[in-house]
Amino acid sequence: MKVTVIDGHGGLMGAQLIKEILSRFQNIHITAVGTNSAATAAMLKAGAKEAATGENPVVVACRKTDVIIGPVGIVIADSMLGEVTPKMAVAVGQADAVRILLPMNRCENLVAGIKVFNMSSLIEDAMSKLQEIIREQI
Repeated sequence: MKVTVIDGHGGLMGAQLIKEILSRFQNIHITAVGTNSAATAAMLKAGAKEAATGENPVVVACRKTDVIIGPVGIVIADSMLGEVTPKMAVAVGQADAVRILLPMNRCENLVAGIKVFNMSSLIEDAMSKLQEIIREQI
């Protein structure tokens, strides 16, 4: 199974996601794509074997993956302080992949109906959802 983790800012969420995926699942190919070089570097440091930075890598990775994981802002053009371009948001939104989006009430995008969760709770829920997807593939 191919999983693409997309993150921006400093890549903290993406790095935590990658660490958890690697510790819990086997036979998963992880591609990390940062909206900036700091995010990419953090995800590489977390253990991603393959990583790239920027708009075109997001577009290409979204065409070649089974699951996309990242903050909800990756589907909103100009979110994450402008790091997500319209082309990136469209690529994620139109990808023939399952999207696991973590609700982050930041950067002028507020998700109604979502309680305030800490990062570890969001990561844990994302891993549960990934487990369900993997089970369905078997």
